[in-house]
Amino acid sequence: MADVLAAHGVRFLFTLCGGHISPILVGAKQRGIRVVDVRHEASAVFAADAVARLSGTPGVAAVTAGPGLTNAITAVKNAQLAQSPVVLLGGATATMLKGRGALQDIDQTALLRPHVKFLATVRRVRDLAPAVAAAFHAAQAGVPGPAFVECPVDLLYPEATVRDWYGLATPKPPRGMGERLSRWYLSRHVERLFAGADRATPALAPPHPAEPAPSALRRTAELLAQSERPVLLVGSQVAAPANVEPVRRAVEALGCPVFLSGMARGLLGQRHPLLLRHRRGAALRAADLVLLAGVPCDFRLDYGRAINPHARIVAANLSAAQARKNRRPTVAAVGDPARFMVSLALLLGAGGSARWTAWLATLRARDDERAAEIERLAGTTTEHVNPLDLCRAIEAVLPGDSVIVADGGDFVGTAAYILSPRGPLSWLDPGPFGTLGVGAGFALGAQLCRPRAEVWLLYGDGSAAFSLAEFDTFVRHGLAVIAVVGNDGAWSQIARGQVELLRDDVGTVLRRTDYERVAEGYGGKGLRITRPEELATTLREAQAIARSGIPVLVNALIGKTEFRAGSIAI
Repeated sequence: MADVLAAHGVRFLFTLCGGHISPILVGAKQRGIRVVDVRHEASAVFAADAVARLSGTPGVAAVTAGPGLTNAITAVKNAQLAQSPVVLLGGATATMLKGRGALQDIDQTALLRPHVKFLATVRRVRDLAPAVAAAFHAAQAGVPGPAFVECPVDLLYPEATVRDWYGLATPKPPRGMGERLSRWYLSRHVERLFAGADRATPALAPPHPAEPAPSALRRTAELLAQSERPVLLVGSQVAAPANVEPVRRAVEALGCPVFLSGMARGLLGQRHPLLLRHRRGAALRAADLVLLAGVPCDFRLDYGRAINPHARIVAANLSAAQARKNRRPTVAAVGDPARFMVSLALLLGAGGSARWTAWLATLRARDDERAAEIERLAGTTTEHVNPLDLCRAIEAVLPGDSVIVADGGDFVGTAAYILSPRGPLSWLDPGPFGTLGVGAGFALGAQLCRPRAEVWLLYGDGSAAFSLAEFDTFVRHGLAVIAVVGNDGAWSQIARGQVELLRDDVGTVLRRTDYERVAEGYGGKGLRITRPEELATTLREAQAIARSGIPVLVNALIGKTEFRAGSIAI
């Protein structure tokens, strides 16, 4: 199994140890794969997810049987909805004990089947490696997603050990026909388990992305030639590492005003003449042509209602279902949206269209107006620190080589308006599942993939508690992550709508907990911000601590604002 991982370029295996999977960890270590052990199985899968997004190679996690696997399911579902290629290796009870009340024995395949695109339960040792190779191929084919391989424990340990478990290690006279038949059956079973176990398994070549249909390209070129107000929306499907430069050149060649989302944030750098960040809804309502590159019409586009009802829509998407979700497009270009954009740019030629200069200027003016409004709101006084001012202070110190990990509701939503990823593949958020708790796992994977980068983990005080224990993981593995907790003592994203609609804050109130002390208890460093004048010096101090190789958490006490009133919570 470890040979297959190594052949596919796997550098890290994320795990929380368990007797059911110990041989996998030892085998990976022997093959030079770094085994990174965490404090919760979900963090292992989140870390594998981050590695997949940043490296282009499927991330791999191994979890033990039963509760180890159930703990991982939320992270697996998050990867599925984010279309992230993750391979999960799961331990399981011995083949002869399945369904007989063994420790941590449950029907794992029934639990995982709805959340993965590939599932294999291995029955013989010689099938372990082929199953892992098949999982890698499936995770990357078509619409990427997670794959699961269930590995019974008696396939993982040496044959002599397994024979001992089944009472076959030392010959002894049977006590009658029943025992003789039992020993014969068990011996035959073990022989079948290990037959052909030395068979080599070659790595499978990665699948080729689907090419765009020429007819869809030609029709889109015609629509662009007719358009006076086009808008391009680019999403995570185009953000594979190999696509970054070709897609950037294609965007520039097309010349359309562009909004970036998900993993595509940062694709054009911090500032680019075609890049817009604010007033996307107004732009879509005024557009006569909307190009959706890997962006479905789900809740983030108000199920398609955010787009001008008279606009023509081109939906380039790996998934036929997503291309047609909620709003029937004029052109459904099913296939790799990155290849679609590159091919479209080649078809049209470079330079964009001068006809869109006035349209781009109109959108730019709206963008600048919103940025000025945010600047004004950041200067207003709140209890402790204005969250917009905190985000501006972080933006001011972010270096060129940095990764931003977003894990939270209200505070992180505010940060998304202000923080600008400095380059491609520099922003990690959960994706459409909106999962809290991704933070430490994502930061772990990001820091391993980009060891020289500053990894900034932005926590809401609600989301922080899901994964603060991973500060222990950061310390043990020498990963100097910088975490910032926007601490307003509430689940503010939920409280906004709940208090307004139901006049009750029940279940939304938290303490302004000393999260910095928690980080120090796990071996990191903790800092605290309570006043605006402390922002710049404290954030610089956090950077200095991280440069010394120590992870640090900044607990920033923030006040409440109306900046995101009416934001989506359900």
